[in-house]
Amino acid sequence: MTTDNSVMFQASSLNRRNEKVQGLYRILFGLMTLMLVTPVLLILGTLVAKGGGVISWEFLFTPPTDGMRTGGVLPALIGTVWLVMTALLLSVPIGIFAAIYLSEYAGDNWFTRTINLAIINLAGVPSIVHALFGLGAFVLFFGFGTSILAASLTLAVMTMPVVIVSTRESLQAVPQAFREACWNMGATRWQTIRRVVLPNSVTGILTGVILEVSRTAGETAPIMFTGAVFFTPFLPQSVLDQTMALSLHLFVAATQVPGIAEEVPYGIALVLIGLVLTMNSASIAFRMWLRGKKKW
Repeated sequence: MTTDNSVMFQASSLNRRNEKVQGLYRILFGLMTLMLVTPVLLILGTLVAKGGGVISWEFLFTPPTDGMRTGGVLPALIGTVWLVMTALLLSVPIGIFAAIYLSEYAGDNWFTRTINLAIINLAGVPSIVHALFGLGAFVLFFGFGTSILAASLTLAVMTMPVVIVSTRESLQAVPQAFREACWNMGATRWQTIRRVVLPNSVTGILTGVILEVSRTAGETAPIMFTGAVFFTPFLPQSVLDQTMALSLHLFVAATQVPGIAEEVPYGIALVLIGLVLTMNSASIAFRMWLRGKKKW
């Protein structure tokens, strides 16, 4: 007796209904993705169309002139790099060490639950509140004055929860079997963390660093109160100097400078986005290189 294979493997009504539902969800998720990407493309397209004409070597490597109506953005560009890099140097080590403690050492008790709650609350504090805290703590109480150091410390406090959360999630994603294998070989907890856990979680840690770079470079209120100035033709020489910053310079050029060409604020915004994308691209490339070296 022969069996008709075409009938045996024919899709049932349930299979066809599931395929239709799956197709609908695929379209729905695709539309959601398109809704997220479209505003980004429109913003970038607008900036390139209206501000691309002013981008030149002179615009990037000369200070503002004629009351900031002409000239370039060099002091603000260098100042932003100072602020971002100093904030990273201050927040990333502390954030990583705090995440290591919470993930690898701390038990589940009221103390660690209080710390986790504080981290969540700190991430939700508005930037203007961080600005007032930085003014009172770093500018006045510690006596740093309005400087790169005071502004970077304020930015570090504001963005540290991102580093802590991303690092802790990355550490917890490392299989527990890796730790147990090291402990069975006689390794201490710190040796296991340093030799096994951290190398296998560094890509996730860099994700937090990338998010911090983006937020740090774009903040205006915290640095306005603590270290950034309206205008200075001089480049900073140390972390105790004041500096211009692209985010504040963009605000000033767009709202406080009369008679400025319409395309200049768009050009400043384009430089700011380009700087953030450059820093993020370097971090992403390094993360991809490290990910390629992972063994699992």
